Amino acid sequence: MQAEILATGDEIRTGALVDSNSASIAELLEQNGIEVTRHLAVGDDLSMLVAVLKEIGARADAAVVTGGLGPTQDDLSAEAAAQAAGVSLVADARALEEIEAFFRKRGRPMSDSNRKQAFFPQGARCLYNALGTAPGFQMRIDRCTFFFLPGVPHEMRAMLHEQVLPALHALQGTAPQFRLTRVVSTFGLPESIVGERVAAIAGLYPDIKLGLRAKFPEIQVKLYLNSADAAQGEARLAEAVQWARERLTPNVFSVNERSMAAEVGELLRQRSATLAVAESCTGGLIANWLTNTPGSSDYFLLSAVVYANDSKVKVLGVSEETLARKGAVDEETARQMAEGARRAAGATYGLATTGIAGPGGGSAEKPVGTICSALAGPQETISRRLTLSFGQRQMNKQMFAMLALDLLRRYLTGVLKPA
Repeated sequence: MQAEILATGDEIRTGALVDSNSASIAELLEQNGIEVTRHLAVGDDLSMLVAVLKEIGARADAAVVTGGLGPTQDDLSAEAAAQAAGVSLVADARALEEIEAFFRKRGRPMSDSNRKQAFFPQGARCLYNALGTAPGFQMRIDRCTFFFLPGVPHEMRAMLHEQVLPALHALQGTAPQFRLTRVVSTFGLPESIVGERVAAIAGLYPDIKLGLRAKFPEIQVKLYLNSADAAQGEARLAEAVQWARERLTPNVFSVNERSMAAEVGELLRQRSATLAVAESCTGGLIANWLTNTPGSSDYFLLSAVVYANDSKVKVLGVSEETLARKGAVDEETARQMAEGARRAAGATYGLATTGIAGPGGGSAEKPVGTICSALAGPQETISRRLTLSFGQRQMNKQMFAMLALDLLRRYLTGVLKPA
């Protein structure tokens, strides 16, 4: 079955509102073995809506349309659908009753304009909306079955899961196909090398589709499989994931779509270990990533953004002599920062970054993109220095933060052997 998605409204057409609905719909349909062939967006223009609905009706098996079901004059979906199908708009008594009940329950008066929402194209089936005032409807235009849903995301999602998906399964006429996806997240290899290492998967697993996605600063290997049996499909994907993982180790940090920070947090939790972070060039980015994970208070104790040399000395106890002799961007400075953060928080590990994010501030000895990171633990302190400039300050900061977290990940997993 091939499906299309149509988002309506001038706010979508102009980019004033991000169209998250289409992404949610596409993801759910693909997971259920329904191929989404097109995404379209049309503004509040009746003639254009009618034309697009006719086009979709002539080529797709199913379509999901969002928006345009409200009470105002620019809500045109029902009228456009009626014109595209060559039928009249008629009132639906139950839909009107549901809308009236919605207002009664909340102690609010219903305006006359809301009655417009109970009019559907003749022959359409109402899709009731338990969360809002805009019912949807299902109808056929030409060869295509359309589902018209409200644009409010939480209302749309509920109706999509509870009413549209079962109807689509019935239209398929067979057991539903599951569109299964697994993601292998890597860091530290260019996309071209990742692609070369997993290219053979097409021959080994011909039923699995391979995709690569650059999600800076990581590279994701995405594996897709259509299967009538979810359990068997997952087992098949697990084999392919393991195969890919073996070819990309030690650069794989996740096979469950977790971020680097979340994976590091889980490794710390498993070891009942804690972490303190001292950041200069990353400006709190590592701390932000770590605390984006629920439950990070189990292992994350302290963040110190020590941008100035004076704060490195006063807050972390970095030696003034080291700063004078080697400067802020140096492995020895990073080591003392990590040790100071660990000491101040009483943490198992201290992690530190100091570098030059640019665009200025570099030199021949220490060009823009130079990063010194360090990890202080119970037995030792390790550090490294790299120069990896990506041209933009924000990209350099993201890369610096990932390098530091990857240093900790590799240490915790034994990839980076203790001295």
